[in-house]
Order: sequence, then structure tokens, then C-alpha cells
Amino acid sequence: MSTAAFEKPWQRGRLQVADGGRFFEHEDGTPFFWQADTAWLVLSRLTLAEVGEYLADRKAKGFNVVQVMVVHSLQTATLAGRLPFVKGDLTEPDERPADEAQGLVGPSFWEHLDDVLDLAEQAGLYLALVPIWGSNVTDGELSADDVEAYASWLGRRTRGRPNIVWLNGGDVHGTPHIETWQRAGAALRRANPSALITFHPFGRRQSATWFHDAPWLDFNMIQSGHRDYEQVWDDDPSTWKGPDTWRYVEQDYQRWPAKPTIDGEPCYEDLPRGLHDPVHGYWGHDDSRRFAYWAVLAGAAGHTYGQNAVIQVHTPEHRPAYGTTMTWREGIAAPGSNDLQHLQRLLLSYDYLDRIPDQTVVVGDPGFRTDRLVVSRGRDYLFAYRFTGRPFELRSGVLPGERLRVRWMDPITGAFTADGEIQNHGTLAFTPPVGERGNTDMVLVLDVVRS
Repeated sequence: MSTAAFEKPWQRGRLQVADGGRFFEHEDGTPFFWQADTAWLVLSRLTLAEVGEYLADRKAKGFNVVQVMVVHSLQTATLAGRLPFVKGDLTEPDERPADEAQGLVGPSFWEHLDDVLDLAEQAGLYLALVPIWGSNVTDGELSADDVEAYASWLGRRTRGRPNIVWLNGGDVHGTPHIETWQRAGAALRRANPSALITFHPFGRRQSATWFHDAPWLDFNMIQSGHRDYEQVWDDDPSTWKGPDTWRYVEQDYQRWPAKPTIDGEPCYEDLPRGLHDPVHGYWGHDDSRRFAYWAVLAGAAGHTYGQNAVIQVHTPEHRPAYGTTMTWREGIAAPGSNDLQHLQRLLLSYDYLDRIPDQTVVVGDPGFRTDRLVVSRGRDYLFAYRFTGRPFELRSGVLPGERLRVRWMDPITGAFTADGEIQNHGTLAFTPPVGERGNTDMVLVLDVVRS
């Protein structure tokens, strides 16, 4: 079959967890690297033409998933003013057609969801949908019965669509409403058994804490959050991981049974450090790269990116949040969205499903905080990433053969710099070159030289 025939990824078969439990693949065995963007409020803030513009941009930049809230709140309407439920009743979705006499203008909320799913399908993109944002449950507005009934209805309504992944929860702890989330997850599984399901947790938390063994949870999700190292605040310092995405992934990677894990909400580009107050400065695209390479080389099955204006789909008609200074159109041009495509291309150019994290290769101290060196390897290749550019050493003999080819990939441009060949014995010393844009983070790529 030609490459053109695989324009839509699900033409390779249903998205599923690969053998071994660490990664995703399609039914025909083609690896799938989760490269998601975040546009939580796209259903309520853009016209369909604008949605198409946004999706085309993300597709062109290598994204294959977009994370979206279905229902932000019971009173969040489409641009046409259509609400999701009759009188705010979660058990009564408002599917009434347009009727000006009744004040019903334009397609229903659910028809609008269908149209957006259609556009995403045409673009070859998955939508990772949060059925209802978690605060609606934690605020005490909804019962477990109501949430289960709604999840069941929504799953049945969207059954058969090839491009849906479910994000149960939505920025919440699994407790104290664990029964609600368990029942919602089980309802989604019964109603739509072919779609993958996870749980989107509260900041600096992991779905595995509550749901790793839940039969409906196909893969784990992390929210490493938006705080810098000094912003511990109300968290327990003994368990504080800060923005070290690799720590969360490393912890999930050690769980059994093995399940893929994704950092579904790391620090967003152009977001204030700590989320709310710009006085602390903003996260940049250099940070976005660091979080992605750390997580993925530590064993994650992909990564989610976000940009401040895009996550809230900010338009001039809405009040800006989190100190954003631009609209979503300006936000989609932020440099981080270009940077991350090179990580996906690098990984998929090798035997992807054989890759493992391996810190035992590092000689000496792997580094602290931003200086952390993270290593991942396959049977005949190895990747190492350090953000600071400080020299490092690796053990030889981890890869087979007498000689190794040395290259450096610039994570901003994706360009490779050749550094010749070295003998595969003794301690291997490396000094990263400076990137084309003056960046200090570079990716070491070692390949076995075949005779």
C-alpha cells in the first residue's frame, strides 16, 4: 500500500498499547509517538473555519493529538450560544436542532462537537477528549450516578469514530471522588471499547497513584505542572519533583503491569512560572524542549506540548488568563511547536519499540536540576540529552561492535553535526557543541558501525 494511503494514521489499524506495555502502536505494528498539543477551549471559542486553520497548522508541525475539553462547565456555550445540557442537567444533553422561535440558534453543542471531530478526522488528528472538567465534580455539583450516565451516553454517541482518546478526570486528584472517576472510566470503556482511556490528574500528580490497576485505564498520564524548583509552596517537600519530568516518568516506568505513560501537562510555553503571577517570569521554548526530551528519553511514550494563548484559545473577545499577551493565532507560531517535531522524527527513524531508558550508561554524576543528563538506547543506537552543554562520560560496551558513529542533533533545527567515529572501549567522553541558535542543549546520537 502506498504512503499516501496512510494519510490517516488509523488506516494502519486501531491505536493500541504495544506488546511490552511501554509504547503505542497501530494494529499493523506501526509505532505511534504521542505528540500532542493542548487547546482546551477550542469547542467554545472558535468558528469551524478557525478550527480548521488551527488543526492544519498543528498537522503541518507534526502533532498527531490535540487535548480538548468537551464540557468546561455546565454553562460553557458554543459561539452560537448553544449550551451542552438542558437547564444544566448533566443527564439531559441538549440535542435540539436549531429553532429560532425557541431561541436555539445554530447547531446544537453536540452537533458542533461532531463537526470538530470531523475536521480533526479530515486532518488525520486524534482528539484526546476530557468528557467534563474535573472541577464540576469537585465543586459538588454532580453525583457519581449523573457522571456515569453522561459518560455512557457520550461514549455511545461517539462510538465508531477512529480518532478519539478519552482523558477521564481533568486536573483533579483521584480522591475524594474516586468512585465517580472509576464509574466514569468503566462507562466509557463499555460504551466505546476501542478507544484508549487515561486519567488527567491534578498538577504534580500521576494517574497511577489511584488508577494504575483500573481495568479501564490503558495508559498513565502525568501533570508535572507549572512550578519552578523554588515554588514548593503547599506541596510535601519529601515528594516534590519540581519540573523534573523524568522523575515522574521514571516512577511510572517501574510500575507493574507495564503501561505507557505521558506527561499530559508540563510547563506550558509563555506561561508564568507558577501559573498565575507573571512576576516570576515565563517558561520558554527552551524549557519546553527540556521537559520533552527528559520525559521521552526516561521512557515516556510521547509528550504533550502547550502554549499559553493556545491552551486557553485566547481571542480578543475573551478576558485573557495567566498573563497571556497574545492571541491563539500568534500563539501557534511560538517556537516550541516547531522544536518538538525533531524529537518525534529522531525516535521514529530508529527501531522505536526496542528503546529503553538506561541511566546505568552514565559514568559519574548524571547532574542535578537543569543539568540532568538523560540516556535512552536501543539494540544498536543510543541517545543522550543534556540541557546545559556540560561535558559527560558514558560506559563503552553497552552497544555491540568495535566502533561507534558519533553525531549531534540540534533540537531546534533537527540538523545533525557529524563527529566521526570512535572506538567502543574504555570510557567515552563527549563535549556537546553549541547549537545553531546558540542553544547549549544538544542530543548525542550513537550508532553501531557495521563492517
